[in-house]
Formats: sequence, C-alpha cells, structure tokens
Amino acid sequence: MPYLGLGVYKMTNPEETIRAISKALEFGYRAIDTAALYYNEEEVGEAIRASGLSREDLFITTKVWNADQGYDNTLRAFETSLRKLGLEYVDLYLTHWPVEEKFVDTYRAIERLYEEKLIRVPGVSNHHVHHLEKVFSKANVKPMVNQVELHPYLTQESLRTFCKENDIAVTAWSPLGRGGILQDDAIKNIADEVGKTAAQVILRWHYQHDIISIPKSVTPSRIEENAQVFDFELSSDQMHRLDQLNKDQRFGQSPDSFKFDF
Repeated sequence: MPYLGLGVYKMTNPEETIRAISKALEFGYRAIDTAALYYNEEEVGEAIRASGLSREDLFITTKVWNADQGYDNTLRAFETSLRKLGLEYVDLYLTHWPVEEKFVDTYRAIERLYEEKLIRVPGVSNHHVHHLEKVFSKANVKPMVNQVELHPYLTQESLRTFCKENDIAVTAWSPLGRGGILQDDAIKNIADEVGKTAAQVILRWHYQHDIISIPKSVTPSRIEENAQVFDFELSSDQMHRLDQLNKDQRFGQSPDSFKFDF
C-alpha cells in the first residue's frame, strides 16, 4: 500500500474529479481513496481506465456507507461499488464509520469478501481501540488498516500504538487538518528551515511516523506539491516539535458521537 494517495472526498464535479485523478496519476500517485458516500466511484474507474496504467500497479480503496451496513447489506453495497468502479476487485474495503450494533457484522462481511479474493485488504475506518476490540472478538482475520482523522493537532498516539501492536496500518484522512493547521507558526518555521511548504512538512511528518496519508486536492499544483515529500527528511528535533502540537483537536466528527443527516 503506497504511503501517499489521493483522497477524493467532496469531489462532486465529474470532469474536475477525473482531471484531478488523472493529474495525480501523472505525478506518480498510485493510490486513490474513494467511498460510496462520495458519489464519484464511476469517475475513479473512468480515470483509471483512461490512465493506461496496469491495474496491478494501482491501489484503490472504497468504503461501505453507514446506511448500508450489516452483513447482507454490506455484501450488496460492495457489489454496487465494484460495478460503479468497473473493476474486478478492490484493493482495500473499509467500514466507513462504526455504526452501533452493525459494525462488527459489517466487518464480518468484509472478511468474507477478503476470503473470496474480491478485495486484497480488509480494513476499517474511524475505529477507536474499543471498536477494534469488538471486531477482534468475532474476526478470523484482523483488520489490516484503520483509516482515521490524524494530523499534528490530533496525533492519536495511543490508537497508533495499539494498531502497531496488532499489525494494523494507520491511514490519516484529513492529514493536513482540512487546511486548518497550515498557518501554524511552528509548522511554518520548520518549513522555512527545510525549504519546503507547510503541507509538505506535515505529510513528511506522517511518513516518518509510518502513517499513510491521503490528502485531497483538485488543484494540479497542490497535487504535485503534496507528492514531493520523499526528497528530504525532518530531524528528530523537528519531529518532536511537531509532536508537541497535539491538542486532541478534531476537524471532523468523533467515532463515539458521529451523526450524519445524509
């Protein structure tokens, strides 16, 4: 699984979505993260086919939405997503949020898809430790990925430690804090020290912490900028300074109290 991918949340204009994904693939991205909720799985599939890249070289993620959770519903939702993507398999399939009384059965369905080789990697999203422990109690194969909100203002250290102990890769959605942390003085100072942008410093911080990140952008220059994080290194002091920015601050909802009206 690549350490850097393109998130396509809120990409609702079909032409803009295809253009953004196409640019990302041109700039070397090989992972695309979508979801049933994003209503752009068709565009993801179209961009993939137009790229001319080998399917085996790409890592495609999608997710089952909350209203479609439960064992049988998840299997049906996956069939719909696969058809919209126009793919024979998905690399990573995730429970989008831990819907009470359903998320364990949802993951059991994801396990079945894994066993049937319709997905390469089974995973979850927005799961705290207590959610993961409930999944573990019924699972034959533990989730291999947990995608959560994570950035220097929300470092999630205890969850990351738990995931590492259980061989679960952590993916950061909103790795740049929805842009809300780019003007932080400490981050800007480090950016000046290394001659990079604030976004590049944050994405490098994720990489050096062994965290996969999926920044979203439809702007070609930013898509390219976000990919240029593998040609420099942050010092231990700079990493420590970034670690100290944690405020347990969320820009999205909490997995323990999420509510959606759609």
